Amino acid sequence: MQQNEQLIQQEKYLRLLSEKYPTPEAVSERLIHLEARLTLPKEVEHFLSDLHGEYGTFSHILNNCSGVIREKVAYVFGDRMDEEEQAEFCTLLYYPVEKLESLENEGRTVPKWYVETLGKLLELAKVMSYKYPLAKISELIPTAFTSVIVEMMNTRPDEDPAQFAYHKRLLDSIVEVGSAPSFICVFAELIKRLAVGWIHIVGDFFDRGSRPDAILDKVIDYPSLDIQWGNHDILWMGAACGSDACIANVVRNNLRYNNTEVLENGYGIGLRSLTLWAARQYPDEAPIKAAERAISIIMFKLEGKIIRRHPEFSMDERVLLDAVDYEKGTVRIDGKDYAMNQRVFPTIDPENPLKLSQEEEDIVKELRASFLASEPLRRHVEFLYRRGSVYTCCNGNLLFHACVPMNEDGSFTKVTVGGGDYSGRAYFDFVDAAARRAWTERDKILLDYMWYFWCGRESVFSGREFKTFERMFVDDESTWEEPDDPYFQFINDADACGRVLKEFGLDPEKGHIINGHVPVKKGESPVKSGGKAIVIDGGFCHAYHKKTGISGFTLISNSRGLRLLAHQHVADVRTALRENRDIESVSETVELQSYSLTVADTDKGKAIREEMEDLRALLIAYRSGVIHHA
Repeated sequence: MQQNEQLIQQEKYLRLLSEKYPTPEAVSERLIHLEARLTLPKEVEHFLSDLHGEYGTFSHILNNCSGVIREKVAYVFGDRMDEEEQAEFCTLLYYPVEKLESLENEGRTVPKWYVETLGKLLELAKVMSYKYPLAKISELIPTAFTSVIVEMMNTRPDEDPAQFAYHKRLLDSIVEVGSAPSFICVFAELIKRLAVGWIHIVGDFFDRGSRPDAILDKVIDYPSLDIQWGNHDILWMGAACGSDACIANVVRNNLRYNNTEVLENGYGIGLRSLTLWAARQYPDEAPIKAAERAISIIMFKLEGKIIRRHPEFSMDERVLLDAVDYEKGTVRIDGKDYAMNQRVFPTIDPENPLKLSQEEEDIVKELRASFLASEPLRRHVEFLYRRGSVYTCCNGNLLFHACVPMNEDGSFTKVTVGGGDYSGRAYFDFVDAAARRAWTERDKILLDYMWYFWCGRESVFSGREFKTFERMFVDDESTWEEPDDPYFQFINDADACGRVLKEFGLDPEKGHIINGHVPVKKGESPVKSGGKAIVIDGGFCHAYHKKTGISGFTLISNSRGLRLLAHQHVADVRTALRENRDIESVSETVELQSYSLTVADTDKGKAIREEMEDLRALLIAYRSGVIHHA
């Protein structure tokens, strides 16, 4: 009976498939394309993490494809262009609009230059397209001039005089009709898309940098990209869902780092009411400092209420407003009293420290309304939900931002949340589902979870105990220590890494864990456990440059294996345009394959083989008469 039902379901599916491929010839054509596609080289994947709002650095690395463009230009034109010419050509590829304007001001954009430049761009695009089937190349071409560029990509001027004449006429015509600048911009974009088949951003668009909104605007229409949410991402997502505690944390962070531009200009979220009220409460403080202090107290109150609502979070010791002796100016932490560096708390009722005053409630309400009403924020967070997740398994690799909560013995921590106990992959799946429901349902409990996912000791996004209160109000630095999850030690243990990979259904012998979150210190290796784990937080954030010694990492996976690029200091756009300066990167081979990987060796290859299986079944159904074809 069950077998008959399966046959009926299969026939229904094949009939639906026959609408797309109505003849045996159509099925055969698709099968031929798919079979051949399996032999193409594996597409290039780039892995980046912890962008932290540093738009300038990220933009340049995205434009130069982490140095791949420069390598390809040297490969194709190394014997025809000197280093200075190559550098200028690369700058044109990275910033075509700005560089064209600069060259035009210098009087260099004459017809001959346009023809020569278009010819070089076409040559480079052809060389870089070898990994892609024709249909995919057409998809990668930006919408403008698609048919002409497809035609140009298929010309073979070296093989036939007629082809040469046709090729030359195409280039000359583009210049004659005044479209050369537009074609240069389209080719520059196409070449970047050909250079990198897929980008994985392993968390944290947001943090100290001033323009996370600009980064999101830049990647929101990027065709081949996925995201693994970071702790700062989940915080902003929680704020956009309407979590008051998340909103207070976001505002505090931006005030603390004097970075209100993203709130006020990027997302249209005003801080005027907070700033004016804070100035009245703390008249001796600078306005920004007063606002930071005022929102911090609001934040601690809101967090305390969440902790009281959720004893399962096991965070009672973090309700420190209740542990303050407001007369003595001390706070009790772990059974010991510590002097506080502030004794004046005009917005706290010592009898009920967690109670918001009416003014505080009004400010929270106004901020919540602003976050929920911000169209740019809604669009960006919607994108994070659409293209992002807690973790991704891709081509044998496991991608997530921070940690898998572990016990001291290396077992997976059982986390009590949502009425159940979860560990390992099941916990990740719970977190992913809860975060999505928070966006669609706005349920109060789910909003509380979003706050916990930001800073909870057993959060997959954080993995440490925050000591924000101590760092703000206690000078004794022994209270500042923020214990990490044991995972961050076990990442150096190959057996533990193997258990993590196995937990997520991946081969512990071949797979890799790819994380961000923890900046790799200068002199420390980002490659852990013999390559089982790779930490790619190299310090995009300027504040970490001294700590890491570099400006970020890009991990590259191609047909020959894995290599890690450590990016040195990045020139600003003006310097790049004026001096044709590029980012310098140091390459380290992480893993070298003994053979070239093809599409057949990837997840895409598996999906192609499954599609081919269905198509072969349809072909048999056509030929046997079970399904009639057109």
